[in-house]
Amino acid sequence: MTTTDYASLLIDAGDYAGRDDVAHLFPRFLALAELKFNRVMRTAGMEKTTAVPLAEGEGSLPPDFLEARQVLAADGRALRALPLQELSSHGTAAGAPIGYAIIGSAIEVRPKGGDNIHLTYYAKIPPLTAEAPSNWLIEKAPDIYLYALVEEIAVWERDVSKAGAAEALKRQAMAGLGLADERLRWGNAEVVIGGLTP
Repeated sequence: MTTTDYASLLIDAGDYAGRDDVAHLFPRFLALAELKFNRVMRTAGMEKTTAVPLAEGEGSLPPDFLEARQVLAADGRALRALPLQELSSHGTAAGAPIGYAIIGSAIEVRPKGGDNIHLTYYAKIPPLTAEAPSNWLIEKAPDIYLYALVEEIAVWERDVSKAGAAEALKRQAMAGLGLADERLRWGNAEVVIGGLTP
């Protein structure tokens, strides 16, 4: 496989799909594929950490935010995700923050405070473009991109069998990436059994 960046992906996807006349539609296909990736994929390559300044217990989420992985108070304590109703019940309380909720493009922490929080989150996959021809996903798993593009071309062609075959290959490649990610994160972790022991 020669897929290494935006330009080679365009060539390889056309070859695999048997179409050399879809280059003008390539950005649209790519955007659709990346939209689907961002809905389901959660791997270490997507993780970022940032400080979020709060004003009256509210801060703006990063523009590429997909999902919180960990939220820490300024003193390093982990904050719990709380249902909005429970979070609201702490609205007038004073003291150290105990929990948070995501509301639209903001994160709200209660009790309210002005300290920064530290957010580890899953970020959207940086989009591939002619100007930004590479990202971590195409470097780590170019087959996922390739099969996703072939699938989008097949959907556009209304070729159900080709789309189904490409989707199956994409899912298999994504499962392989997920397995590699689990091994990366937990490869030598110890098993700890909770509860009372005899």
